[in-house]
Amino acid sequence: MSENSPVGAGGILYVVGLPIGNPRDISERALEVLAQADLIACEDTRRTGRILTAHSIRTPTTSFFEHNEQRRTPAIIERLRAGANVALVTDAGTPAISDPGYRLVRAAHEAGIGVVAVPGASAAIAALSIAGIPTDRFVFEGFLPAKAGARRSALGRLAREGRTMVFFEAARRLEETLREMAVVFGADRVAAVVRELTKTHEETVRGTLTQLADRFVRQPPLGEITLVVAGTGAAAEPRGETVPALDETRTVEVLCEAGLSLKQAAAAVANLTGRSRREIYQNAIRSRRPIE
Repeated sequence: MSENSPVGAGGILYVVGLPIGNPRDISERALEVLAQADLIACEDTRRTGRILTAHSIRTPTTSFFEHNEQRRTPAIIERLRAGANVALVTDAGTPAISDPGYRLVRAAHEAGIGVVAVPGASAAIAALSIAGIPTDRFVFEGFLPAKAGARRSALGRLAREGRTMVFFEAARRLEETLREMAVVFGADRVAAVVRELTKTHEETVRGTLTQLADRFVRQPPLGEITLVVAGTGAAAEPRGETVPALDETRTVEVLCEAGLSLKQAAAAVANLTGRSRREIYQNAIRSRRPIE
């Protein structure tokens, strides 16, 4: 395991991505690291054990999951200090992404131990790549709170988020979450439900939040769900005939004719378009100046 290993005290902590469904998605490098490590810290030793057995890997494993992460971290750091190489894995996907791991990674850095990424699958990135929703800027929100009140509060804080949002959600709560998002974000906000990524019954369903909620109340979903929701800055999708772009300056003038002040009209158009109120206001001022 000498490949570009960072200089640090003791061994190396390898953060290893595993498949999220299709077992063929594991990389050759991941298999090499798992085979040569002195210890594998895994969320579920039985699930990881099946992957290891399939590839004739006999590296010892230790359980490392949400409820023992804090207790197990010091012992693993001591193994690393003593020179052992440790591979950190989760049941599926990339460790520390809505899964255990970040506390161990942080402790390794604080102890001067080298940390190396062995990239693999990530449901959030995989879903984003096939959702057909803007990907230039996005935010990963993981799981929303299970309790209704806390979930509504979390969504309220995201009501003006301009970036695409990526969530994980339990299948049993999907329809309820979509309904609440439709209330907070708007019924016509575009989203995609990506289900069972890389597995036999993989499915991507796109539509407005209301359309998706109606679909999944009729056909309750099964399996693991990743939900991709457009931000406020995403362009509205045409339905049937193409909808012309809003003429911001003309709309400001119409609102002013209806009795709003210029600042009020600019603010209203900014809320409709997600664009800068100041920019809309200044464009309206310029449009009123006589041509010299």
